[in-house]
Amino acid sequence: MSSEQDARIIIDELLKEAGWDLTDKFQVKTEVPILSETDAIFEKEENSENYSVPKQKKVIGRADYVLYDRNGKPLAVIEAKKNALHPYQAKYQTLPYAQKLGAPFIFLTNGELIYFWDYTNDDARIVNSFYSQRDLERLIYQRKNRVSLAEIEIPDKYIRRGEVRYVRDYQKEAMQALDYALELGKRRFLIELPTGTGKTDLIVLYIKRLIDAGRADKILFLVDREQLAKQALEAFQDLLKQHSSYWLRPGVVREEKQITVCLLQTMISRYNEFTSGYFDVVVADECHRSIYGAWQTALTHFDAFHIGLTATPSMYIEKNTFEFYQCKNNSPDYTLSIQRAFERGYLVPYKFAERITKLLTEGAELKDEHYDPAEFERKWTNENTNRLMMEEFNKLAWENFNDLAPQQKKGPGKAIVFAITKNHASRLTEILNQLHPELKGQYAAVITSDIQNADDLIRKFKFEEYPMIAVSVGMLDTGFDCPEVLHLVMCRRVHSPILYQQMRGRGTRTCPKIGKRKFMIYDFFGNHEYFNDSEIDIFTGSGFGRAYETKPQKPISPKELIELGLEDEWLYNVRYIEYGPQGERVDKKDYIRSWEEIIKNRYVDDPIIEKIKQHSLANEEDKSKYALTPDEEDILSRKLNQPEMYFNEENLRRAYQQPGGNLIDFIKYALKLEKRKSKEEIINENFQAWLIRKSFTPEQAQYLSLLKNRGVVKGKIEIEELFNPPLAILNAAGLGVDLFGEQGLQEVINEMNESIFSIKAG
Repeated sequence: MSSEQDARIIIDELLKEAGWDLTDKFQVKTEVPILSETDAIFEKEENSENYSVPKQKKVIGRADYVLYDRNGKPLAVIEAKKNALHPYQAKYQTLPYAQKLGAPFIFLTNGELIYFWDYTNDDARIVNSFYSQRDLERLIYQRKNRVSLAEIEIPDKYIRRGEVRYVRDYQKEAMQALDYALELGKRRFLIELPTGTGKTDLIVLYIKRLIDAGRADKILFLVDREQLAKQALEAFQDLLKQHSSYWLRPGVVREEKQITVCLLQTMISRYNEFTSGYFDVVVADECHRSIYGAWQTALTHFDAFHIGLTATPSMYIEKNTFEFYQCKNNSPDYTLSIQRAFERGYLVPYKFAERITKLLTEGAELKDEHYDPAEFERKWTNENTNRLMMEEFNKLAWENFNDLAPQQKKGPGKAIVFAITKNHASRLTEILNQLHPELKGQYAAVITSDIQNADDLIRKFKFEEYPMIAVSVGMLDTGFDCPEVLHLVMCRRVHSPILYQQMRGRGTRTCPKIGKRKFMIYDFFGNHEYFNDSEIDIFTGSGFGRAYETKPQKPISPKELIELGLEDEWLYNVRYIEYGPQGERVDKKDYIRSWEEIIKNRYVDDPIIEKIKQHSLANEEDKSKYALTPDEEDILSRKLNQPEMYFNEENLRRAYQQPGGNLIDFIKYALKLEKRKSKEEIINENFQAWLIRKSFTPEQAQYLSLLKNRGVVKGKIEIEELFNPPLAILNAAGLGVDLFGEQGLQEVINEMNESIFSIKAG
């Protein structure tokens, strides 16, 4: 863009997207004169001895845009600059304008970068969009009506699922630390609590505290699994009954409720429906996943008080997460050690089953598991080894369950079996049911995304006697909450310390009603030996197991640890899709071809698909007419997840290699109603999110925007390019060294190449 007028064309569009009607002069005015009184001139009134002071004023400037509230009072001044100028530089030109008009907020923009300045409270900061009229009015209302958090008492107990629970000491400490951070003006906060210590209850109680103090009205709770979404929504509706809440799902219309629960995968494609100021608080569960590649835009879009929750030990959290949450010394703002949780009885300890068969030898290679799980399964398991594992587990479980939980009435108590593949899970389940023919196949059940009644099975596993054993791949590794679990059966290898601790955490929850004392881990692949984990010396990620003998000074890199779990690595490195209860396999391209043919041909007259078509083609005002209801989305999901090919989100994400996709997106791709984002679009989104996360100075942000544009063209940035045209003409090398230093410039270029340009686009 070469002029301010060019920037204004984009600014007008961005204001419309934020809900401002530029034709309504009660909402938005442009070129508003800013007046200042001149020196007083005393004149004698005609036919009078009195002197008057005429109200003479002069124009000292013009505000490019002024935004007004519903009562006609100025809310914000917008200063527009041409693209070549950095908007931050206009701060003190614009401040007198806002003060003269009585507008409490300022936006500074060149059409590419937007800065929001709440000038009586904070410095200007980059945001992803303009705020809406309602956003700004809500900020003013909260400012007038908020009370000190010190006036809101932290409760000693609360009622959850009909039972009285007591607020634990660390939960009170975490809330006090959050209070302190807010009073100091900290806008982001990271909490690390071990699996099973009540992160969700803690955060729901704290959100109630913020609402009661007038500090929050709109809350977003982000998770990455459907089970976590259901559990979070249940907690909100249980503890905050008087406050409206809902689950925002892919094809369902957005509701104007106080609390929104949403999957990260859904928000990636829907965040543009919200302004950056829509939410007051954004909570990210297992937040270290959110600041990672394609996921980050769903988080950084919102200019809110961000609370990150994680069960991952801090040594395995990338520095990006600490930077985003503004943590000092690469440490969470509040942390509880797993040792303390065990010592205080907040978690149930574990023990390992002894003298069980070990299937894995020293000769196994890491790549076998990472890049072809089916090959790993064929190499290390067969009918005999699978039967041997299940028979040994079954025998020991029945022998030990009374010692583990004296009040457990039915043996052997709830168990989770972690399998290698869906095919493997099916084979293990069949063997377990053969061991108990009297239960007619009800003893054990496969629970994966390809089971049509997976939600019903999960409910039965949690609340009914049978199935007693859940056999799964990935679906129950993390985020699954069932306190009655007494047995964890590891029939697969785990080389990610993050994933290992998450899986172990499925058994740590306390369960007084069965008198749970301990739980048992049956580790047929020697994972606990790999991590030097024992009942006495608990592996917490702060020490080094055999995995790190060659690198004793530091853990392996986050990419090797597979932050998002093994399944996400398969997303890119495995060429086939494994689908259905029996784990059939088909090439990803063939799976996509079958999907698109079925959607275009078999469902051509389906009324729910027709609504999706109409929604895609409708203008913005009419889109809500064609949004799906939750029931319609459920019907569609069940209809597509049929035995023929098991078309569901998990399988389609792998096939399209798009971790953030949802069922509605994939239907639109099949019908050619929507194109998958181009590499350039993804780079631009990731760059904007990266800028917000990193909190660069305005000069640094402007310089990096220049490098980003070059990186879009070339696919990466090489340091040598700074010395060659066209960058050399702009003295890019000298300017970069001035802004970052020689070493810092190299580091920031490396990070851009890794975080922004090394993306996988369809």
